[in-house]
Amino acid sequence: MRRVLLADIGGTYARFAMQHGDKLGPVRSLDVRAHATMGDAFRFFLAGWDDGAPIDAAILAVAGPVESGRCALTNSSWVADASGLQDEFAIPSVRIVNDQEAAAWGLSQFSPSDTRLIGPDTPIIGAPMALLSPGTGLGMACLIPGTSATIVIASEGGHATLAAATAREEALIGVLRRQFGHVSAERILSGNGLVNLYRAVATIDGVDFVPRAAAEITRAALDGACTTCRTTLDTFCGLLGGVAGDLALLFGARGGIFIGGGIAPRIVEYLCRSDFRERFEAKGRLGRYLARIPVRIILRPDPAFLGLAALARSDKPLSNV
Repeated sequence: MRRVLLADIGGTYARFAMQHGDKLGPVRSLDVRAHATMGDAFRFFLAGWDDGAPIDAAILAVAGPVESGRCALTNSSWVADASGLQDEFAIPSVRIVNDQEAAAWGLSQFSPSDTRLIGPDTPIIGAPMALLSPGTGLGMACLIPGTSATIVIASEGGHATLAAATAREEALIGVLRRQFGHVSAERILSGNGLVNLYRAVATIDGVDFVPRAAAEITRAALDGACTTCRTTLDTFCGLLGGVAGDLALLFGARGGIFIGGGIAPRIVEYLCRSDFRERFEAKGRLGRYLARIPVRIILRPDPAFLGLAALARSDKPLSNV
């Protein structure tokens, strides 16, 4: 039975699983910071798995742009190199894809319990579906169904310039522009981005800055323990809605927008009560167009493995460009 090593590798965690035929084994999560290289993480995982059977292939989903089978991860010092891993671990075939591309292959396979709906449940069957994933970074991709072939477009849209919709957002982005020069969507809509936004809110509001990690900011906002944290999370939700609406327009994603990553599932109830949906639809003359597009928060753990498993079972082309 064909055995395929699958991996979803981000800036914070690397997740591994083995697929035997159509059966996916348990997913094991490793801390990226605990391993100097991707090869070290491979060895650690395989040491706890090795049953003597050969690995026929490996498919790796990595957080960064992939070119010619190689990727220097955007938010990690790791480098994924298909030919190097193939030689080091004697795996006949190693393929590398962008992590959002891999996750997008699984969008059509979610069950209702895998997601939380925000807005109307009115997708157009066969229309593009887009993925937006705020986590360590901000990933994007789009699944485009077709009668003869389905394709996935990987995107580095998280690094596109972030637009403000209000004077206050302009002021917040101005604070970050003085620090970073270019302010992309990822500079705010990510874990580190939440910290950047929190600092900017404190600056604009003239309050004392109390250093907090992203998880601490989120927890203090949800608990109501910190007004600045709550303002930060409110702003985050609004900007996320605006970027999600932009993504829907860019891809014509009338099949739905899916919000993945590690942040949204932790604040899903807060997000539903925020002005996320209002900002999603606030696109002037195209507001009615967006009003019919569903948004779903992905709740399923390790959703990239749905797409990775689908790729392992099929002969779908994998982009290494």
